[in-house]
Amino acid sequence: MLIAQLTDLHIRPRGQAANRVAETNAFTERAFRAVAAFTPRPDAILLTGDLTECGLDAEYAMLAGLIRRYLTPPVFVIPGNHDRRENLRKALEHLPGVTADPLYVQYAVEDFPVRLVMLDTVVPGAGHGELRPEQLQWLDRTLAQVPHKPTMIGMHHPPFACGIAHMDRIRLHNATAFAEIVARHQQVERIVCGHHHRSITTKLAQAIASISPSVAHQVEMSLLPDDPGAFVFEPPAFQLHRWTPADGIVSHTVFVEQFPGPFPFLADPDYPGQAP
Repeated sequence: MLIAQLTDLHIRPRGQAANRVAETNAFTERAFRAVAAFTPRPDAILLTGDLTECGLDAEYAMLAGLIRRYLTPPVFVIPGNHDRRENLRKALEHLPGVTADPLYVQYAVEDFPVRLVMLDTVVPGAGHGELRPEQLQWLDRTLAQVPHKPTMIGMHHPPFACGIAHMDRIRLHNATAFAEIVARHQQVERIVCGHHHRSITTKLAQAIASISPSVAHQVEMSLLPDDPGAFVFEPPAFQLHRWTPADGIVSHTVFVEQFPGPFPFLADPDYPGQAP
């Protein structure tokens, strides 16, 4: 199974840039085209939050058009702190799972060798994430229903600190409660997130937890505790998560841009690893 994860699209109304300089619509279109051209074709596409910059109807209309134009279903989405839950549910109700729950954009996908559990971590009016008590109960109950199938959890806010101080302040605030549930369900192999606009990996309970870079701009790399935060135009990227029964989940970061090459490997006669 091949899962493409794209995150932090920050779509704007037509003709507008995010933060005045980030042409996020063009960035997203390029990323969608790269995924559409990838061989083999992904079995599932995850969009892990901050689908829009402000959660406006015009932004979701733009996103829906780009999805229809470039992405082959199934496409699974969850909101981020830049999204407005109700506007997302209204504009993207045609996508699987979006309105499965009466309140949140949370659902499980049962159709693949890897079970996908998609979480809604949005706190309206805030930048940080949280899972309310009823959501934690839903997660515990949902994971308990299928205890022996490899499972990937998709969420926007990372449930761990990474050292980028201004982003850690707006991560998932009740991460300990979340981690306790994950630890009770050993089939959870991977937790995939967005929000931080960087490629970051750690371990949470028994699972690998990873953040995908943004398909648009990236957060500046800084581990200084008083850094106020900024963004840079490092190369846009997405992640491909490959699952096989033999290897489990292995993840690749794929850059959207085209670079010189490919060039063949031509070993020099003096290469010491070459058999005589």
